[in-house]
Amino acid sequence: MDVIKVGMADLAVCKAPQKLMTAGLGSCVGVCIYDPRTKVGGLAHIMLPNSDQVKVVHNKAKYADTGIELLLEKMQELGAIKNRMQAKIAGGAQMFGNSTMMRIGERNTEEVIKILQTLKIPVLANETGGNFGRTIIFNPDNGELYIKTINHGEKVV
Repeated sequence: MDVIKVGMADLAVCKAPQKLMTAGLGSCVGVCIYDPRTKVGGLAHIMLPNSDQVKVVHNKAKYADTGIELLLEKMQELGAIKNRMQAKIAGGAQMFGNSTMMRIGERNTEEVIKILQTLKIPVLANETGGNFGRTIIFNPDNGELYIKTINHGEKVV
């Protein structure tokens, strides 16, 4: 199985039969987007909701606002068409207690959904929240998102 590993604050695109994988999604959100006709897929491991407070963005993949935009550009370079794209997201957990100030996971999820709605990309599956980490493998051949959690089992959405 040809699996491309995506690190934290990183992104990658591929064409089926390749798959995309990222581990250690805590408060980060894994944004999986694909074009079902061309079977081009992309995965961004988003760390923070937006780059508003940053003077110079050195790593666009780190933020939802710049990372999703970059992901779409790279997918289109492989032949994906924006109006056919669909998304699935996972992660966005509350990993550090119940502090309302530290709602990073929730804020990441809200921002990702808002951006995808603005871009008119439907979110077909949303496996976010909770207080546990996730590892995901995304298959752009059929759009399946395999999610493995510690002490919470495995599922495909």
